[in-house]
Amino acid sequence: MIKGFSTLYAGQVDLDDLGFEGTPVNSRRYDNEKLITPLETAQEMAKLMDRHGFDTLWLAEHHFQREGYECIPNILMMAVQIASQTERLRVGCGFNIAPMWHPLRLAEDYAMADILTDGRVRFGVGRGYHTREVETFGGPVQDATANRDLFEEQVELVLKALREESFSHHGRHYTIPPRVPYRGYELEEITLVPRPTHPFECWQPIVSASERGLDFMVRNGIKGFMGGGAAVGGARHGLIEAWQERLAEHGRATALGGDLIVGFSCFVTDSGSEEDVMKRVQPYVEEHQKMFGPLGFAGPLTDEQIEMLADPKRARQAGLPTVRDQFEAGSWICGPAERIAEKLLELQETYPGLEEVMVGQPVGTPRAVICEQIERFGSEVMPLVKKG
Repeated sequence: MIKGFSTLYAGQVDLDDLGFEGTPVNSRRYDNEKLITPLETAQEMAKLMDRHGFDTLWLAEHHFQREGYECIPNILMMAVQIASQTERLRVGCGFNIAPMWHPLRLAEDYAMADILTDGRVRFGVGRGYHTREVETFGGPVQDATANRDLFEEQVELVLKALREESFSHHGRHYTIPPRVPYRGYELEEITLVPRPTHPFECWQPIVSASERGLDFMVRNGIKGFMGGGAAVGGARHGLIEAWQERLAEHGRATALGGDLIVGFSCFVTDSGSEEDVMKRVQPYVEEHQKMFGPLGFAGPLTDEQIEMLADPKRARQAGLPTVRDQFEAGSWICGPAERIAEKLLELQETYPGLEEVMVGQPVGTPRAVICEQIERFGSEVMPLVKKG
């Protein structure tokens, strides 16, 4: 049963000249005055969401994006600020990119945020997909196997540090603690100080859904985030069934949809016409595709398609999924509040274990539209879903 609604904000500025015919991604440059505006947007969104009874604002960790698409480098610092301005809204790490951290610094920072926000931060980890970010911080991402090997050891170390009173770790990448003398004795174990004081869960995006990836998540008690952000949204029925089966194999029996968050693109309108909605959101969808298509989030693209996407005169002929394709694939829920509520109640019936749905807009969407949609979803849709 759906108990809560959340949204994800990747941290974009209000981009100008949107759409396929607009400014190419690599040609965008914004000054610092513009690049700090997502910090204001996140706080404005949080206050609105708190007022309207949303559960969680999920934020994404990204770095060095002078193009203005994802501009919040430290989710945990942002979470502490948001918690000081809201009463009950939680802030989700969607996601801390482990290969850009030392795992013990990540564990310490999360524990601090947990304490300072009275348990209102939700922990989440990801592997990363921007070479400019991960490789700059010294982690691998071009070598997918090396990236996964490092990520898995890091996450196991983070969880051990957060869950155990004292610990040691001897792996391929880390030996914790090092065997060094300290005040008259040799270190054999250490304690994370402080540790979280509230129960915590760990969330991770399900992207490739490989057997290795799903097994790692289930084995370590990690929950799954499907869709939202750069990834195409919607409920992928086969994957949800596979997830349930994998949980059961590891002794975590759930109803279908359990231990998952499913994300959708969502747009509340007065008009019942999908044509009207598609016309309004098309520039945002196209901007999202320009940014994330070459990074692998629009299906496999040829070198020629990537070149075409970067050319305003040819981008429309690159063969990417249209707005209509996305609507028909079920990654969008849109229309009048009554229609959206009806679709969400159908989703709840199909997936009785699903407790949280993430609704949001593509990365190209400006602040005013995001806030309008938070207002409308919170005041028009959520009461209908709660009423059933």
